[in-house]
Amino acid sequence: MSPSIPLQEMIRAIRSARTQCEERGVIQRECAAIRAQFRQSDNDGRSHNLAKLLYVHMLGYPAHFGQMECVRMIASPRYSEKRVGYLGAMMLLDEKQDASLLITNSIKNDLSHSSQYVQSLALCTLACIGSAEMCKDLAPEIERLLRASNSYIKKKAALCAIHIIRKVPDLGELFAPTARSLLAEKHHGVLHGAVVLITVLCECNPETLERFRKAVPDLVRIMKSLVTSGYSPEHDVAGISDPFLQVRILRLLRILGRNSESASDTMNDLLAQVATNTDSTKTVGNAVLYETVLTVLDIKSESGLRILAVNILGRFLLNNDRNIRYIAMTSLQKIVGTDNIAVQRHRGTIVDCLKDPDASVKRRALDLSLALVSASNIRSMMKELLVFLSSCPPELRSEATSGIFHAAERYAPSQRWHIDTILHVLTTAGGDVRDETVPNLILLITNASELHCYTVHKLYRALLTDISQQPLVQVACWCIGEYGDLLLRGECQEMEPIQVSADSVLDALETVLQSHMSAPATRGFALTATMKLSTRINDNVDRIRSIVSIYGSCIDVELQQRAVEYNALFKKYDHMRAAVLERMPVIERNSPGHTNGDSMGDVIKELEVDKGKQKEAPLSQLPANQVCDLLDLLGDSKESVQAGPAQGGTVPVQPINTAKPVGGDLLDLLGGFEPTPPAPAPAVTVYEKNGVTLTLSWEKQSDADVTVTLKGSNSSNSDVTSFTLQAAVPKSVHLNMKAPSGDTLPARGLAHVTQVVLLNNPNKVNLKMRIRISYSSQGSSIQDTVQMDSFPGLS
Repeated sequence: MSPSIPLQEMIRAIRSARTQCEERGVIQRECAAIRAQFRQSDNDGRSHNLAKLLYVHMLGYPAHFGQMECVRMIASPRYSEKRVGYLGAMMLLDEKQDASLLITNSIKNDLSHSSQYVQSLALCTLACIGSAEMCKDLAPEIERLLRASNSYIKKKAALCAIHIIRKVPDLGELFAPTARSLLAEKHHGVLHGAVVLITVLCECNPETLERFRKAVPDLVRIMKSLVTSGYSPEHDVAGISDPFLQVRILRLLRILGRNSESASDTMNDLLAQVATNTDSTKTVGNAVLYETVLTVLDIKSESGLRILAVNILGRFLLNNDRNIRYIAMTSLQKIVGTDNIAVQRHRGTIVDCLKDPDASVKRRALDLSLALVSASNIRSMMKELLVFLSSCPPELRSEATSGIFHAAERYAPSQRWHIDTILHVLTTAGGDVRDETVPNLILLITNASELHCYTVHKLYRALLTDISQQPLVQVACWCIGEYGDLLLRGECQEMEPIQVSADSVLDALETVLQSHMSAPATRGFALTATMKLSTRINDNVDRIRSIVSIYGSCIDVELQQRAVEYNALFKKYDHMRAAVLERMPVIERNSPGHTNGDSMGDVIKELEVDKGKQKEAPLSQLPANQVCDLLDLLGDSKESVQAGPAQGGTVPVQPINTAKPVGGDLLDLLGGFEPTPPAPAPAVTVYEKNGVTLTLSWEKQSDADVTVTLKGSNSSNSDVTSFTLQAAVPKSVHLNMKAPSGDTLPARGLAHVTQVVLLNNPNKVNLKMRIRISYSSQGSSIQDTVQMDSFPGLS
């Protein structure tokens, strides 16, 4: 294969290779020939060879040896070589490689070239691979080109300025005045670049955002001219005049109108005009309408305009394109809390999307349907959700059941409806519910005392029908154990009564115990239910005793322990069996969604308040018998307490010898002893720069061990990423750094990052610490070092 073959023949030879090995052989021979020609000083086919090398690079093979050839060709005076050289630089170089710095001077010279095409090559390359150092050096040249008379160069310079601002946000002030003047241009390419440039400036600097709010009338004028202009073959796309520029302007208006009444008022009429006059039958029109809707919903717009935006999203739900339906439901999900009434009008369409075959659309429809549930529509919405649950894909069942449970608990019209709904879910998708469902349902049933008979009959029928749904079986076993006597009576006014015998109930429980589908926890419920029935059934106690005794040697330790303890109740403590197995008391519940554990937390708080009040009461107001009990705790107290009047009154108490330490402690307990809180660990700010603050606190654990806590926060307006800390101490001190809580510091101090450092100082040397702080802020990597020379309070 000749090394001088054209690019087309090389491509043809590579494509005709039958195996991967044959293809690699062709490429290796050609790369060797290219490498040899690169070493020749008088090489006329440099651009030809570099073009072939770029094709090899596109196939995924190494082509780094062509980087220096790119640098040489960029410096060439010939446009054909310069063009291929710049293309190679954009493909083979990046800002992390030193070779990219070698082309900085060539780019600067080409930015002042007389040919607009050479200037364009330099602008494109700088916008593609320009590093922070290159951007700082060449930013004045780009600002000069923004004021050029050539529109072709202006639009390229605007896009290059966007890259520079993203790399070095501090250079935004250099481009702000020129960017405002570009809005007066007529060329759509320049306008597009100017709008994107202003958008980036506003996102980087809040002060610049306030300055460009004055440009809202200019943007409204440009947008109106696009909407009302006639047919222009140069910019028309499916009947819409330059939709790309329209979308960019709408996004910028959204940023400028956010949290600004005056700017929002200026653009309200324009947004209404765009929303009503844009054709929604084609994708291009839908793109403009969607950006219009997002802008209306994000600014301080009028209520009528917001309703119009929601109605547009409602029309999107009827579109045949699944992507449009998806983004419509995503947008409605964001505003359902603020514009609930407007979104409720499209409830039927949203529910119909639950039947969509696309999984993503179905998930969004489920989230939105659950958000639309309210007290007024709970019955109708729950019917639709239960129908969806019966046919929904497995990956959505857990989310659907959790949402249904939450909605039923929040908006249930009656306890019976609430219980029926949960039982329906357990019957349909019992294997996908969360672990807390069983105790929550038991709590609900316990509090609905008038529905105990109805519930136990319904659960018994469900147990006979299917024992594969473990949560349902667990609740059924619990109810049969608690309310088995109601089941055997056969008296239920809420449903058709059935005659249930004790043997049939025990048969059902035995089936659960012996089934291979029953989990260990389910068997525990069934065994306990069987034991509880021994106090509710008088004729089958011997059968219950034999069932329980079988599991005394069960391989499951938990089930075996239960059986052994129940056997002990039968044999040794039979007189206590009825009291031990009596019906559970009603569990009080303060509010929906709070479990018994939360209620206990409230009780503890009340007790703490009462304890504080009791501390103020003098000892003389305590009842005599209570004081005697307290004095008995001392063991060696000989003081006597005189009995008080039988009908009340104060009780005179003999003085107690306070010299005894134990007695003194007791009096402290009664007289308002308040423990002294531990002194907080000292905190010192060791670093404060670029909005990033690092504080250091320490606490002595023992004579040699110290725990140091480093806490970083960010008060700037942009997030700080890649936040890492490194620490160094004297050689005799052992250092152990724990994992940090994160590596990102959110803007405006919304969260902080902490890292714990454990120090062991056995020789008790003077403790010092040097800390290296590394982070990235606004596209720049920053690294600083601070030193803590002493830790007061550790010596």
